[in-house]
Amino acid sequence: MTKSTKKKHVVSDILVNEGLVPEDGQKVVRLLCGRGNNLHEVEELGESGERFLVSMPSRYRKTVWVKRGDYLIVQPIEEGDKVKAEITEILTRDRINFLKKQGIWPVKDENEEKSDNEDIPENTNRISAPCESDSSESDD
Repeated sequence: MTKSTKKKHVVSDILVNEGLVPEDGQKVVRLLCGRGNNLHEVEELGESGERFLVSMPSRYRKTVWVKRGDYLIVQPIEEGDKVKAEITEILTRDRINFLKKQGIWPVKDENEEKSDNEDIPENTNRISAPCESDSSESDD
């Protein structure tokens, strides 16, 4: 299978699942950081807030990238001691909004009140100088 064909199938797989809700046993988690070798540290949403490692399935490797703060649906696996689940779906913004409207979203997110423009993170590569006005001092 060529790269473009694989990417087409993976992207269509993500988009087909837009209207589905998580099955029994599946959890909605937030990605905290990557640990290497297709392992990621996640935090379970809800009251427990448990942190654990999840693995990226081979169908997503080198095709779909995830970043800190992304929301995922994971399926727990029994044979792992350190790796406790496998990523089954990557949630898009539309899917998250659908789950919130259905009342399935695990917690009230503090970012829920933010508008779409506030979702853009601050650029840490530039020093933001505070704007100071010397209106109290006169140049006379």
